[in-house]
Amino acid sequence: MNQYFVYMLTNLNDKVMYIGVTNNLERRLYEHKNELIDGFTKTYHVHKLVYFEETSDVNAALEREKQMKRWRREKKNALVETMNPTWRDLSEDWE
Repeated sequence: MNQYFVYMLTNLNDKVMYIGVTNNLERRLYEHKNELIDGFTKTYHVHKLVYFEETSDVNAALEREKQMKRWRREKKNALVETMNPTWRDLSEDWE
């Protein structure tokens, strides 16, 4: 069964937020943390995983990503805090 993840990253001071979708969260975080792909997360050093959701439906994942990207920052922050009230890097133990 395929897995898809909608995830939120932020930078060290939690000012910049990025929302993405992937089918391999560990690989994708490795790419972000090592700045292997040019773009927003590399430019702004957005490497800290603060939230993620998992689904087996790729269309649901893509729709959820679009939905979350439309939200105001306050709503995104509230969602992060449901899973991660201290805003720690949820991937820090993966390495």
